[in-house]
Amino acid sequence: MNEFWFLLAGVLLVAIAVLGRLLDRLPMSPAMIYLVVGFALGPAAFDLLELHPMRELVMLETITEIAVLIALFTVGIKLRVPIGDWRWSVPLHLATVSMVVTVLGIALAAMVLFGFAWGLALALGAALAPTDPVLASDVQLRSPKDRDALRFGLTGEGGLNDGTAFPFVFLGLGVLGLHETGFLGWRWLAVDLLWSTVAGLGIGFLIGDGLARAVRWMRARKREVVIFDEFLLLGVIALSYGAALAVHGLGFLAVFAAGLALRRADDIHADSRVASRKPPLTPSMLNVNEQLERIVEVGIVLVVGVMISTGYWSAAGLALAALLFFVIRPLAVWAGLIGTPPDQAQLRLLGWFGIRGIGSVYYAVFIAGYEIDFAQAEQLLSCVFTVIAASIVVHGISATPLMDIYQRRIARRRRTAVVSDKQ
Repeated sequence: MNEFWFLLAGVLLVAIAVLGRLLDRLPMSPAMIYLVVGFALGPAAFDLLELHPMRELVMLETITEIAVLIALFTVGIKLRVPIGDWRWSVPLHLATVSMVVTVLGIALAAMVLFGFAWGLALALGAALAPTDPVLASDVQLRSPKDRDALRFGLTGEGGLNDGTAFPFVFLGLGVLGLHETGFLGWRWLAVDLLWSTVAGLGIGFLIGDGLARAVRWMRARKREVVIFDEFLLLGVIALSYGAALAVHGLGFLAVFAAGLALRRADDIHADSRVASRKPPLTPSMLNVNEQLERIVEVGIVLVVGVMISTGYWSAAGLALAALLFFVIRPLAVWAGLIGTPPDQAQLRLLGWFGIRGIGSVYYAVFIAGYEIDFAQAEQLLSCVFTVIAASIVVHGISATPLMDIYQRRIARRRRTAVVSDKQ
């Protein structure tokens, strides 16, 4: 039987490599193929693989945690816009105001329409609130040189809200009596929300910036020093994540901030008069990280497909997905971006492309392993897997044509602006 799995893995990986360019031009994402393959492997089709998340919680939490960390570091390196630039206002508003509205919208829908207990509904809202920095590749920044405002907003949001959702997970668990929130929620507000956010961002930024300075110092003293970028990037991720967790900070935000600091330090050094002749760190680190990101995307989406095939889906999840995509997300984006720069076309696309994925899998598994009732855990997991599968299909089909229309509109505006300038 082992030879079958090797053959399957080989065929799938070769197909992805060969058909990658073709898929870029079709209304289809690679994740859709992984999802279908995973579903076909499960009991609902060929019955070659059966997965029950409650039996594999530790494995799933570990794999998805690593996947989110790799993705967040990649996003941090991609974001080349200087801190303080006006373009940061969009992802910051999306990852704070819009995310809170999303959490509350999902929680209210789950409680009122589907009978979830309030604490479980709040935890579900927090699990589904983050947008995905991996599956959203079609609408993300294509490279660090990409300055498109829409892509920057969606990419930055995906980097930030995977961390800012964690306090709301703890709030839901607190309502369920499984996490200490303090009298009138003071501990949650002071520690889980304020301190953990500041500590995570601060520690990650200091570690990323400090390591960048240390590498430049080593290269300046000895020009032939060899830096293994692969080990350095894994070391930065592990160090920033571990240091943040050690002081009860948000580790996901720390990893994102570390990538951001490394990119900032590289750019500042490249612009300086004493720039080293050695190549910068971040381009090669970004290349390695993007390859790792694709590998974990294949594995996790396959797992989601198998679990849907095993029976972990629900009608409530489908209804919640429709509400999230067509009502809650657009309203949350509108509420969060009142008075900010995006025009109406960008606002509509920001409201549509709230893609759910790997971060939501991690949060759902994390919550399920927190000693909640078994039936409640299965209910939550089924809802989350259903919403993710729906997002992969719906957003995967719409991403290419909608972004093509958007790019053509941007190109027309530029041509019109050039003609106006000449006149």
